[in-house]
Amino acid sequence: MAPNDSAETTGEATSTVVGRRKAARYIVPVAVAGVAAATIGLVPALASTGDPDLPKITAQQLIEKIAASDEEQLSGTFKIRTDLGLPLDGLAGSLVPGAGGTGGDKDGGAAAPQDKLMELTSGTHTLRVAADGPEQQKLSILGDASEYSVIHNRGEVWAYDSQSDEVYHAEAPEGRGGDAAEKAPKLPEGAPATPKDFAEQALAAAGDTTSVTVDGTAQVAGRDAYQLLIKPKQSGSTIGSVRIAVDAENGVPLKFTLAAASGGKAVVDAGFTKVDFSRPAASTFDFTPPKGAEVTEADELETGKDERGAAQKALPGQLAELDGFEGLNVIGEGWTSIAEIRTPGGTGLPTAGSGDVPAEAQGLIDALGDKVTGKFGSGTVFKTRLVNALLTDDGRVYVGAVTKDALVRAADAAK
Repeated sequence: MAPNDSAETTGEATSTVVGRRKAARYIVPVAVAGVAAATIGLVPALASTGDPDLPKITAQQLIEKIAASDEEQLSGTFKIRTDLGLPLDGLAGSLVPGAGGTGGDKDGGAAAPQDKLMELTSGTHTLRVAADGPEQQKLSILGDASEYSVIHNRGEVWAYDSQSDEVYHAEAPEGRGGDAAEKAPKLPEGAPATPKDFAEQALAAAGDTTSVTVDGTAQVAGRDAYQLLIKPKQSGSTIGSVRIAVDAENGVPLKFTLAAASGGKAVVDAGFTKVDFSRPAASTFDFTPPKGAEVTEADELETGKDERGAAQKALPGQLAELDGFEGLNVIGEGWTSIAEIRTPGGTGLPTAGSGDVPAEAQGLIDALGDKVTGKFGSGTVFKTRLVNALLTDDGRVYVGAVTKDALVRAADAAK
């Protein structure tokens, strides 16, 4: 597919290509790679001083530019604001480990990085990031008078909470050493090998469900950028659009905005406010636990030496109960696809009167759930501004980035 003069093309798989490329490049500490993939290229920018006048570019050419980006050194500050529409303010402390506070649990040891970074799923946060290739990264969440930092320096991962004076320490996952390149999986025969190949395959795979356009220019963190606009062509999706500001010089995504179809504030609004693509000082990644700090080793959590570790040790047995799932059935396609899952034993939600539901959990169910009925019978729809789920009373689950009505129609059709 050759670039053309039109600004519009289709590309449902566009975000997959970009996400995979950026997850590999913008390696915030290994222990939080999942969060890094969702945040490092996202975040609200400084106010524009005027849209820059840049050379014309097609959507495919811009996607190729993103895929070709090979920046491995950067440092900067970015903000992320997330509004999923969840009533987490009063519930976060009991539902999310480490949420509702800035530090770890004094009774249970330092919070693991993935626990602390769950806080980024709600509210507004300021972060500092630095990276120097795949072996050194640092991510810091800035509080009013505190800082929580995660540092990956070659073979080690450290997390430090300045407020509680607690430290978490782990060895970096195997395969991140000097021989990582030799251990990396090889591309299968016929796989895309160049940025142009990736872009063409992404756009060709999209079909007719997605519109991808270049929607003007912007200035983000003092840098000129193109704006890539991705929108579903289908009705019924809760996603309105995805807008990505792409650095005009090096192809790095500088800002990401996910808007809901229902309007209002962005679901995710994330962008650099300051960024520098030169190599950070080597001392940026140095860390020694402060004198007197409480240090928790990762293997202590894994072997159940404290309450949090005991909970983790019990998890495999709990997961074994999921063997009753009858698999996954995908209904529809594109932005309005819905996953249908059978729950173990074919049962729906337990009721408060049964004594099986803690008061806190029942409060969450009541806050999030709407009772619905249809040809399928009855059930409860759990809503966010982005993803909705229907749990029927006979134990079926329907979930997708679709409206409540779309879930009910899917359940009726499947009955």
